[in-house]
Amino acid sequence: MSKLLIVGTVAFDAIETPFGKTDKILGGAATYISLSASQFGAESGIVSVVGGDFPKAYLSKLNERKINTDGVEIIENGKTFFWSGKYKNDLNSRDTLATDLNVLADFNPVVPENFKDTDFLMLGNLHPSVQMEVIKQIPNRPKLVVLDTMNFWMDNTWDELMEVIAKIDVITINDEEARQLSGEYSLVKAAQKIHEMGPKFVVIKKGEHGALLFNDGNVFFAPALPLEDVFDPTGAGDTFAGGFIGHISRTGDISFENMKRAVIAGSNLASFCVEKFGTERMETLTHDEIQKRLLQFKLLTQFDIELS
Repeated sequence: MSKLLIVGTVAFDAIETPFGKTDKILGGAATYISLSASQFGAESGIVSVVGGDFPKAYLSKLNERKINTDGVEIIENGKTFFWSGKYKNDLNSRDTLATDLNVLADFNPVVPENFKDTDFLMLGNLHPSVQMEVIKQIPNRPKLVVLDTMNFWMDNTWDELMEVIAKIDVITINDEEARQLSGEYSLVKAAQKIHEMGPKFVVIKKGEHGALLFNDGNVFFAPALPLEDVFDPTGAGDTFAGGFIGHISRTGDISFENMKRAVIAGSNLASFCVEKFGTERMETLTHDEIQKRLLQFKLLTQFDIELS
C-alpha cells in the first residue's frame, strides 16, 4: 500500500454563511485533505501543530479514519491556529474576520521516521519555508509531490515560494492565483508560464465552474456538479486536493490519463464537502455515496455526437 504524507494546518474555524453560523469547529487544510484522501485507503499521515486547547477527540476522529497523527505536534501551553470568515450571498467571496496564527507562527515541522519513505507528498497551504523544510527531511524523492498555495504567499514570500515550486510535480491553485503567479490573464498562457517554473502538471480550480488540468500541451476540463444545496464552501479546495492525491496514491499511476481521473475524483469529493458546515459531511461520507455521485459526473459529461 502506498504511503501518503500530508503537510498543512489542523485548526479551528468559525464560519458564517447566509445559511447559518458556527462556533469554533474542526478545520485546517491538512484536516480536509486527509479526510478526503482517506476514502481511497492510502496509509496517510499528517505533519502539523496544534495547541493544548485542541480536543483529543478531534485527533481521534482522524485516527478512526486510519489517518496517522504522530506528526501532529501538540504545544500544551499554546493555542491552536484559528480562522474566522463570513461568506457573502453568492458564496464565492468572503470577508476574513480573524486569523490567529498562534502555535503556527513558530512551527518547525518534523517528519515522523515511518513517513520519511513516503511515496506521495501533499504540501497543503502553508508558509513556503515550512513546505521546503518538509521536502528537505525526505531523503528519497517521492513519486509525486503536490503543492497547494495561495495569493498571500505570492504577495509576501515570493522568493521562498519560487524555490518550493521548482521542486514539485503538481501545483493546485485557483484561477485568480494562477493569473497572479504567472502575470497572464489567459489560463492557457498562465499554465504555460507556471510549467516553466517547475511543475509538470498544473491544476487550476474554478470553484463552481470546475477545474482544468494542464500537462505538456495537453488540457483536460472537469465540470463541477450542479448541486441543490451549498451551505459552506470552506475546505472545498483542500477536499479537492485530497481526492486528487488520494486517487493517485491508490492507483500509483502518475500518467496524464490517470491525472484526469484524479481531477474527477477531487471534484466529486469537493461536491460533498460544501453540503454541510466544516468537516461534518466528510466525516459521514460513505463509499456508496461517492460511487453514485461519480456516476452523476459521468452522465454529466458523456454524450454522442456525429462528426462530419
